[in-house]
Parts: sequence; C-alpha cells; structure tokens
Amino acid sequence: MTAYVCPMYSSNAIVVPAFNEETTIQSIVNSVSYAGDVIVIDDGSSDSTASRALESGAIVVSHSSNAGYDAAIESGLRKAESLGKSTAITFDADGQHDPQVLDIVLKCLYKDGCELVVGVRPTTARWAESVFNAYVSNRFGVFDILCGLKGYKLDLYRAAGSFSDGRSIGTALALYGLRRGVSTATVRVDIRERNDSPRFGSGSRANIRIIRAFISALETDLKFCWKMRGSC
Repeated sequence: MTAYVCPMYSSNAIVVPAFNEETTIQSIVNSVSYAGDVIVIDDGSSDSTASRALESGAIVVSHSSNAGYDAAIESGLRKAESLGKSTAITFDADGQHDPQVLDIVLKCLYKDGCELVVGVRPTTARWAESVFNAYVSNRFGVFDILCGLKGYKLDLYRAAGSFSDGRSIGTALALYGLRRGVSTATVRVDIRERNDSPRFGSGSRANIRIIRAFISALETDLKFCWKMRGSC
C-alpha cells in the first residue's frame, strides 16, 4: 500500500516514534500521510508495530532495542534528512493528537516561514511539566515545551548538529532554536483520551524524568547566557 502525499507537502516528513503501538499505528499513518512522507521509528517494539506501519505505507526505521523517545526522534530526523526533506513534524503514535492540526503547522512552516512550531496542549498531565513549562513560558513565551507535536525546518536540525543529548524528552532542539531567536509559532493541539496506559509512565518516576530534563535544559540555558555575556 502506498500512501498519498499532497504534492505541496512532498518535502515534509511526519516523524512518528512508536513503541508497542500496534493498535493505533495504522490509523495514525493513514490520517497524517497526506501531509508528507510518514517515517515510523519502531523503537524496539515486541508487537507488530513495524509490520502494520509498513502495510500502511510508512517508511519504517527499526531499533533493535528500546532506545527511548529522544533517540527515536533523532533516527527519524536523520532519515528525513537523508530523503532530502526540508521540514519535519513530530507526531505521537498513541492517537492522542488531532491530525487536523497538521494543516496549521504546515502553514506556519511553508507560508509563514517559521523555523520552529511548538504544539500547545490545553492541559498537562504532571506537576513536573508545569514546572518546566513555567520556566520556558517566562523565558521564551512558549507555553508547552513538552508537547510531542513540533514542526522544524531541517536547517535548524543541521545547525544544532543533533536532536538531543538523550535527556531532554524532546525539548533540546526546540530550546536550541528559541535561545537563538528563530522565527517560532505555537499552535493549539487538542488531546484525545487514550484507552491504554501512557508509554511515558505516570507518577513519581515520570515526574523525576521531567525534572531531570528541566535541570539539564536550565544548565544549558545558563551556559548559553554566560557565553553571550548575559545578553539573553
């Protein structure tokens, strides 16, 4: 099966990190494929995520073991770059993101010329997200740095040299752009309720991971400000 891609968006990739998402991956690929080539990163799944994604027309990059969210996005952006894409949008595989938001993200990237687009959810699930978001909101005016839906010009990815240091939970590249004042837009992302448990986890363990990511981001921010002699 070959997915239809709108010619206008042929230079865009939809990067979908997936770990044991066999129940949702086909509907995700089908619903977002109009907006670009879909790259599914099968991050060491033990179910049929990879085969179902392939059946739906996605390009599949497989990890032999679970490497984590940041590594999955890194693989997806690297694949998009190798395919000659100029933009990429990260999109969760759990079915919570509304695919219709892609039209707005693509407008920001292609018509408005934004280098970075950050999704903003109506609410966050964990107190640690609120702490991280409060800092980024106060510093950069972006209200949900942890939302999994983001759009990037791949020139930004090339300038940064990587997506993440492995600890950022999908925030490092966006923060890299924000520190440098790249043209940025935010878009509302409505979240649908999922039927199973979140892959990221919940409770204290998830909050600790987010706080660690926040501390890492804060350290990088302080180093950047020091390098810029405080002019930030």
